Amino acid sequence: MSDPSLPGAMRACIQKIATGPELSKDLSFEEARAGMRAILEGGVDPVQAAVFLIALRMKRETDDENRGILRALIEATATVHADVDEVVDVADPYDGYARTLPASPFLPAVLAACGVPALAHGVDSLGPKYGITHRKVLAAAGVPVDDSPQQAAQRLADPERGWAYVDQRAFCAPLHDLRGLRTLIVKRPCLTTVEVLLGPIRGRVRTHLLTGYVHKAYPRVYALLAREAGFDSALIVRGVEGGVIPSLQQPAKVFEYHDRGEERQILVDPASIGIEQPVRAVPLPDDLPAVPAAEDRIAREFDVDAAAAAAAAAGLAALDGRPGPTRDSLIYAAAICLHHLGRYASLQEAARAAARSLDTGAARARFQ
Repeated sequence: MSDPSLPGAMRACIQKIATGPELSKDLSFEEARAGMRAILEGGVDPVQAAVFLIALRMKRETDDENRGILRALIEATATVHADVDEVVDVADPYDGYARTLPASPFLPAVLAACGVPALAHGVDSLGPKYGITHRKVLAAAGVPVDDSPQQAAQRLADPERGWAYVDQRAFCAPLHDLRGLRTLIVKRPCLTTVEVLLGPIRGRVRTHLLTGYVHKAYPRVYALLAREAGFDSALIVRGVEGGVIPSLQQPAKVFEYHDRGEERQILVDPASIGIEQPVRAVPLPDDLPAVPAAEDRIAREFDVDAAAAAAAAAGLAALDGRPGPTRDSLIYAAAICLHHLGRYASLQEAARAAARSLDTGAARARFQ
């Protein structure tokens, strides 16, 4: 049963943040936390929930508001500790990819083959992109995508596997249940920013975040929230479509922190590890079927399930050692991560280790 005080908390929040461009006020950390908690516990009307999220978006969320929202979501998350010292949390955008085929669903297996247990998480479909998600690609590749957090933690601790996927439905069902409301809102609420930071599976000693961004204001925000969420280190990559893999054609900005300290900017260059590609990422196939007539053509122009199958095929081919942009994407992203973790002294050494994991079949064995 929900707390009877929660509707009152929501009314108080809306009265502060939804009074126009001149009179709206910011929420405190505790007010934002209470408002989000009320929504997650089903204690408020959906209209009020939508007003709360839209009003925050319209006036722009403060650090305290983002932190409060995040804290409420973490408190609603089924967090599990895996029986491994370290975990890398690969946090790609939950709304997926709409202009390229993602290689990142295969990154955790590559990291695992390099000795780093890694986790991916997401949902089947989410706006505004309704794009190619980790869940869709992994399902197309034959991977179980409905593990509980406990099962995912066991896969991470399995010395022959070392990686896992866990769905938001399994680790934070109240947030997953808001997908319909988010569809009606249309624009990205603050949930889009904070949901990738919940960290459902943690390491015994350390947990590291790998996530992406597009707009220049977000590295500071993600670093702030990653520290709030308890990530010991963070790697925040200016990636294609906001994902965790940078462009294969040009240098990219990456922000990192260690031991929950201040973030710093570094530059990475694919050419420095021998990557020379005519494309920035894995291109969509030219022959993808159109969106089925019953689906919404506003969100995308192609059949996302067919695109997910194409991404799965490209990823499996890369794990088999086939050259191309998917292979280069995996080597590049893994190298950045391994170097950040201090496993190798240079990006070049880390790239060679990632390439070996593909050439020897080690990453494919982990994926299987």
